[in-house]
Amino acid sequence: MIKFTNSDGQTPLNPDEIHSLIPDYITLQRELDELEQSNILEAEGWLFNRDHADILEETFLKNSHKRMFGKVWKWAGQFRNSDKNIGCAWTEIPILLRSLLDDTKYWTEHHTYAADELAIRFHHRLVHQIHAFPNGNGRHARLMTDLLARKLGRERFSWGSDSLVKPGEARKKYIATLRVADQNQDFAPLLAFARQ
Repeated sequence: MIKFTNSDGQTPLNPDEIHSLIPDYITLQRELDELEQSNILEAEGWLFNRDHADILEETFLKNSHKRMFGKVWKWAGQFRNSDKNIGCAWTEIPILLRSLLDDTKYWTEHHTYAADELAIRFHHRLVHQIHAFPNGNGRHARLMTDLLARKLGRERFSWGSDSLVKPGEARKKYIATLRVADQNQDFAPLLAFARQ
């Protein structure tokens, strides 16, 4: 059985979630990281090589998560059923996600925010306030935000131009900007980081 390492800001998996690992040959964190990355790259090809009219629908978000992690985890694409160190209570996920998707549609239709700020506000709520899945929320939310930005006529975000999965300065800065947005609704640092 693999021993998982969690760095600051990572969501720990409970024993049931850990036992839902599909490949039985994984014994090292590095092997898991490589397999997840391979699955994500395959999903990116599907996500960015066609137009998706339904990106602001729950089914699309769930299906995208399943495409990103479905070769690794049995729970891919399913909302978490336990509370975590981040996000809302698991029982509130469907309600808060529906609210986010409806708000984002409204913001888009009424030009409430500039495109980049709109996308960053969507990202913040999806990853930090809702945190819908057992794991992979940051990677999923960044891809969904990139799709939204593209739908709004903008380029994908750079997200600090460094890995946000592994511990390091970029990850620390990313988490710090999410916390600033939590504390005082100041999205400027997160936006600046995302467009770095």
